[in-house]
Amino acid sequence: MSRRGRKTAAAFAAATALLLGALYANANAASVQDNPAAGHSAIPTSSATSTSSTTATTSVSDVVDAANTFLDTLDDDQQADVLLDFTEANATAWSNLPCGSTCRVGIELSTLSDTQLTAATAVVEAATGTDTGTGTGYDQISQILAADDVLGETASGYGSGNYYLAFLGTPSTSGTWQLHFGGHHLALNLTYKDGEVEGTTPYFVGVEPTSWTDDDGTSYAPLSGMRDGMLSMLEGLSDDELAEAKLSESYTDVLLGPDDDGDFPETKEGLAVSELTDDQQALVLDAMEPWVDVADDTTAASVLSTYKSELDETYISYSGTTGLDTQGGYVRIDGPGVWIEFVCQNGVVYQSQIHYHTVYRDHDTDYGGEFSF
Repeated sequence: MSRRGRKTAAAFAAATALLLGALYANANAASVQDNPAAGHSAIPTSSATSTSSTTATTSVSDVVDAANTFLDTLDDDQQADVLLDFTEANATAWSNLPCGSTCRVGIELSTLSDTQLTAATAVVEAATGTDTGTGTGYDQISQILAADDVLGETASGYGSGNYYLAFLGTPSTSGTWQLHFGGHHLALNLTYKDGEVEGTTPYFVGVEPTSWTDDDGTSYAPLSGMRDGMLSMLEGLSDDELAEAKLSESYTDVLLGPDDDGDFPETKEGLAVSELTDDQQALVLDAMEPWVDVADDTTAASVLSTYKSELDETYISYSGTTGLDTQGGYVRIDGPGVWIEFVCQNGVVYQSQIHYHTVYRDHDTDYGGEFSF
């Protein structure tokens, strides 16, 4: 990784430590686990050694204040890169690929000073879930960037500096605007309207390697909570229910990734959650939660409550095997609102291993429901 990439990674780590009290060690000396997909929660998702978690509550005004503080650190040219119009073209400019500014908008983290990067990090932290130690929300996002630094040690084009932040529209508690942040294996799109969170999707998150250990012995597995929730949901089904849930199609990637906005299947497939017991339905709701928790804690609780009320109209399905440990392992949750996909792919950089792609969308509130697809 270049000196610039190392500086960005170190500054991002320092900002994370300042904001959350959890120091993410430099990923540059990381060693990848030989069998990262084996078992449930074999590697902790948190950098902390304690099993306890800490929750902080933020409001939209906190996000706006953090955004304005960040803007105050920028010169005019940098502000022009960050403050963009809330158009469909800008909102949908995201990708899971390490394609830099050719496929996304905003200011590149590697161009920021340490002070600016700390302020940028504060915006993302204020806007996302803050239950540290759970591997969701800001905790997860920080680890996705760290994973890209691991890749950057082996292959070019990867690293935590190659992520972009933009505000689509002017941050305020009275208008409509979007926080747009992402890079390789990450697309965060949070839409605000009149001081409320109007949409928390699309949220694309993936990871390669699926787990690793830093030179200080700290272990990471950013998507293990998501995988474990899906596994538990499938393991709670009987053989007959699994047969009903299995899809005839095969999948090598998510169906509704970048540039697939609005392309939800017309007919829901798989097993109706209404046919399940209360305990099985609870497992479905638990499986959704790690994705929903990308939003601030208050919003996440509200969204999850909505999805709970829609469980009787929700379907679950899978393709491939149920172990989520081989190429083509795929799980889907599809409701009136919620849409979640999790898929296993062969590794790109670590070709002897699999890696994960997932996407979380909402049938009604992608991009705050501002566009028709």
